[in-house]
Parts: sequence; structure tokens; C-alpha cells
Amino acid sequence: MVAVPLTAYRSLPVAALQGKVVLDTINYYATRDGHIEDLDSGRITTSELVQAHLDGARTVKAFNNIAAFHIPALARPAGAADRSALPIAGDDAAARTEAADLIGRLGFDTVDAGPLSQSWRFEPETAAYAPAYAADPAAVLRGWQQMVDDLRAGRAPRLPAPDAGSALSAARLGKLLAGAERKLTADRIVA
Repeated sequence: MVAVPLTAYRSLPVAALQGKVVLDTINYYATRDGHIEDLDSGRITTSELVQAHLDGARTVKAFNNIAAFHIPALARPAGAADRSALPIAGDDAAARTEAADLIGRLGFDTVDAGPLSQSWRFEPETAAYAPAYAADPAAVLRGWQQMVDDLRAGRAPRLPAPDAGSALSAARLGKLLAGAERKLTADRIVA
């Protein structure tokens, strides 16, 4: 699993990850990572950028769209009525299957979004992103806006309070992914 800021992706060990399934959790925030034209324009996704660096690895985008505190809060046994789902995307079908199996053992169903080029469907501020797992998604979005307003005003940012979360079924996640609208960096609250 790769869980580093995007600025660190070039430090990932290419040789050590050859042939391995790599779960990519990286999200792009231009204010943190600097502007990257290929990402700002939507020409490629963060996972395509990571995969290009990790030549020979089998990259699967996963776990990038859920807040860390919601992972233990929402994990459920297979078959539970309130089991949540996570999206995955990858260019290697067998790698997506391996990732889905692991994610299933960790307490989540998966919805396959297709190749890495489609991973934008669950990148920041799309309908399938973090607020979809919140008990009050609108409160999360208001909290993000408050945080950005604080930063722009030179104040210490007030971070949104974590909530207990709310189950996001595979059926609902599938609909969110299918109806996703791409959010380019310039169109996001938290760029």
C-alpha cells in the first residue's frame, strides 16, 4: 500500500515493487503538491502518474476516497446489511481481483470502476469521495470550506470534526461512480 503525499511518489522503489500489486491511496492537492499540468488539466489521473513511475508494478487505486477514521468505523463482516463498499480501479484485472479480495477481508465490498484512467470518478470532491461515507456529508463540505477560508485568511485552519460515518452500499456507490462528474483542480474547494 502506498500512502504518501503525491510529491513523494518518485521515491517509491520501482525495482522492489516489480510484479507486485500496489494499492495506491494518493490524492492530489495542488496547494500541497505544487501544480502538475497533466493532473490540473485532467489529461491523466494520479494513479496513472504513479503507475508510469512504477513500471512493472500492478497499481490499483483504493482507499483514497474514505477518511482513515471511517475505515475501522464502517468495516463489517461479509454479508452484513450495513456493509460499505470502496471503489477500485486498475489496468490489470487480476490485480483488481486481488485488491478486492484483500479489501473484502478488511470488511468492505468493492465496486470496480475499471482502468486507472477512470479513477478520477473517486478522486477528491467527486460524489464518491469522503463525504459519501459521512453521517452528515453537507457538514463535511461546510467544514472543508471553513478550513479553506481560514487558510486564505492566514488563520490556523479549523479542521472538520470526524463523525461516526454512515454505510455506503455497493449499489449506491455504483450509482455515484456512474454519475460522477470530473472535478478538475480549479473547480475544487480544497485545491
